[in-house]
Amino acid sequence: MKEAAVADVRGDASLGRVVSDYVALTKPRLNALVVASSAAGYYLGTTAPADLSVMAHAVIGTTLVAGGAAALNQVAERDTDALMRRTRLRPLPDGRVTPGEARLFGVVLAVAGLGILAGRANLLSALLALATLVVYLAIYTPMKRRTPLATLLGAVPGALPPLIGWAASHGSVDLGGAALFAIVFLWQIPHFMAIAWLYRDDYGAAGFPMLPVVDATGARAARQALVYALLLVPVSLAPSFVGIAGRAYLAAAILLGVAMAWLAVRFNAERNDSTARALFFASITYLPLLWIVMVLDKL
Repeated sequence: MKEAAVADVRGDASLGRVVSDYVALTKPRLNALVVASSAAGYYLGTTAPADLSVMAHAVIGTTLVAGGAAALNQVAERDTDALMRRTRLRPLPDGRVTPGEARLFGVVLAVAGLGILAGRANLLSALLALATLVVYLAIYTPMKRRTPLATLLGAVPGALPPLIGWAASHGSVDLGGAALFAIVFLWQIPHFMAIAWLYRDDYGAAGFPMLPVVDATGARAARQALVYALLLVPVSLAPSFVGIAGRAYLAAAILLGVAMAWLAVRFNAERNDSTARALFFASITYLPLLWIVMVLDKL
């Protein structure tokens, strides 16, 4: 009896580890932002009371595609992940999941997500999700090993989740959807530059030519973070001028944008871990707050 109970406990622990490893392949922290962005995009794109069933399917479909892309990306980058301290214990480089298993898992998630979007939302949202998958895996992932310009290209699939949600409810891509896409695209660059600086040694060890690696002074990375943070301020106001949000959002967007731009100014003036970390934490706070205010302003 005791031996059977011990075996059951060990089996449960083993199953829990397997589930945890497969969840890790989807990059759940990153996917949390995908969920929020696609849900916000769907709601903001509605012209009538939101259909919660369609909204749920749009968000689930987008999340599955993003999770599948993350798993397939980790298959492609398992060798470089093994060289970096922050990624070497991921399931693939640590040997807990095989490349074949991860590849199958990623394909199943991506296909399921595309099917849900096409069948329960609309074809346009599915096509945008397919574009996300193709650009992220076929262009950005290999380009990342060759040039720092990959960061700008990688911001394209990163900015598509709110547009997918918008297309699922609105049925088209217009100025409103373009505004949401532009906000997330611009936001990603200061965010990425802060991360690239903080993990520059890791990226260098793996051979990724991120800007703080090819320019050890960090001047180019900080300058790019500043330029895009400054551009983000006026672009983030666009929802108020295209009918998505009102004056409350306008005021909040100005405050949030100026605060983030100021931290980018500090990072540009003093390139160190402290200013980069402040910009990073501001960036991960900025976007959720912007979505919340934008959604509340439409209620």
